[in-house]
Amino acid sequence: AVLLVEEMGHTAVLQNDDDLEMEVLASVQPSDISESARAPVVTIMGHVDHGKTSLLDYIRSSRVAAGEAGGITQHIGAYQVKTNQGVVTFLDTPGHAAFTAMRARGAQATDIVILVVAADDGVMPQTKEAVEHSRAAGVPMIIAVNKIDKEEADPERVKQELVALEVVPEEWGGDAIFVNVSAKTGQGVDELLETILLQSEMLELKAPLEMAAQGVVIEARLDKGRGAVASLLVQKGTLKKGDIVLSGEEFGRIRAVFDENGKPVKEATPSMPVEILGLSGIPEAGDEFMVVPDERKAKELASLRQNRNRAGVLAEQQSARLEGLFNQMSEGDVDELKIVLKTDVRGSLEALRDALINISHEEVKVKVISAGVGGINEGDANLAIAAGAIVIGFNVRADASARKLIEGKGIDLHYYSIIYDVIDEVKRAVSGLLAPEIQEQILGVANVRDVFRSPKFGAVAGCMVTEGVVKRNLPIRVSRDNVVIYEGQLESLRRFKDDVNEVKSGMECGIAVKNYTDVQPGDQIEVFDRVEVKRTL
Repeated sequence: AVLLVEEMGHTAVLQNDDDLEMEVLASVQPSDISESARAPVVTIMGHVDHGKTSLLDYIRSSRVAAGEAGGITQHIGAYQVKTNQGVVTFLDTPGHAAFTAMRARGAQATDIVILVVAADDGVMPQTKEAVEHSRAAGVPMIIAVNKIDKEEADPERVKQELVALEVVPEEWGGDAIFVNVSAKTGQGVDELLETILLQSEMLELKAPLEMAAQGVVIEARLDKGRGAVASLLVQKGTLKKGDIVLSGEEFGRIRAVFDENGKPVKEATPSMPVEILGLSGIPEAGDEFMVVPDERKAKELASLRQNRNRAGVLAEQQSARLEGLFNQMSEGDVDELKIVLKTDVRGSLEALRDALINISHEEVKVKVISAGVGGINEGDANLAIAAGAIVIGFNVRADASARKLIEGKGIDLHYYSIIYDVIDEVKRAVSGLLAPEIQEQILGVANVRDVFRSPKFGAVAGCMVTEGVVKRNLPIRVSRDNVVIYEGQLESLRRFKDDVNEVKSGMECGIAVKNYTDVQPGDQIEVFDRVEVKRTL
């Protein structure tokens, strides 16, 4: 094409895939615009069951925790709370280990992190993760020592454990603010809110209002009656109904804007979490969104991103096929647990897929062959039949046609609403596919006192059983000076002149070892059995 253009006497200007993206970005980025103060965005992090949602509940004075399965926040919720001192936006991230990715995303969209640590439990694995996330994002941390109303509460122990993670309290010469709170009684909650607002004043948080809105996708899901529903956090500008939004591979004109309580609003300003309808599909949680002036450009850019991602996925699949081929050639037999995964929201999907893949063992690989948002349909069931996969539905159910196929073909289908249960169940399944481990169990030990000759067996060892029980027809080891010199089978076991099946500790017996005649006084004969032990991860 370049040669043709030059032949016609023109100068060719090569276009890059990113040119269109740069052009759109330039059109929505005003050069100089005044900024106004905005509310702080606060992410609540901490270990599971340490009371993050309960604390947020108390602040919001509404019951959210009761509605979450097992009292665990399954996907990010965003809420705006009006206090006497000002407005605060809270992001509530799930506390389970599987949600590392979601917490990492939460840290990117946040100004302040509240690290909730239970006073009766102390620092736990996810507490450490939360500290690492907020450090990596360069976000200031406020430590809320929760459950202070409990008798076994020990806030000093929490401080000492956090000092080991280099989170040093102000009173000990550090920069970490500690606030003792109780989500149950409300003790210290006002002090915590004051601390948040004081910290946000020091950060001097500002954002422009008079521009096309930009921000981040908190969560996205497919609603049967409303289509694609995306939860957004506006970071710059003002988002209005009728705006054309581009987010990742998806775009669309906003049909409706709702606040966190589901009430319609006309516009959303910086630090405000809203839910919108009208996108062409479900964007990835954590994707950035922006309002673009031209729907044609939005469609073009979305399609360009789709093609780019599709090309990347195809390249990955191709390399995976080749890798798989080489791996199978080098590894021999590797069992695979194939899974078709469907979840209610995108955030849970990412977290669950990563957690399941990490369960893989060198002998058994967990392979998520398909993962998507929405109910289980006939296509998912057919894929499971073709691949020999199990189907996992997280907060979703199978439709009528899929159910009929699943029942007819006997597909292994599992429904869950708590993320722990999925991970534990898959771990058990993987453990079931592992080859059992063969373990040796020493049953008895006999010391050789004398050796007799027998025309039938050759050498017969006159022994005293010193430990356990010596049994007939079992494998044995003969050792001399603690060095094994022979391994074989116990051929004959006699007590006086009678054949017996077993001889217990403290009794004498005669032992003949099959095909072995070099037994000497002082040798030790060890009788053992091989047992299969089920392996677990």
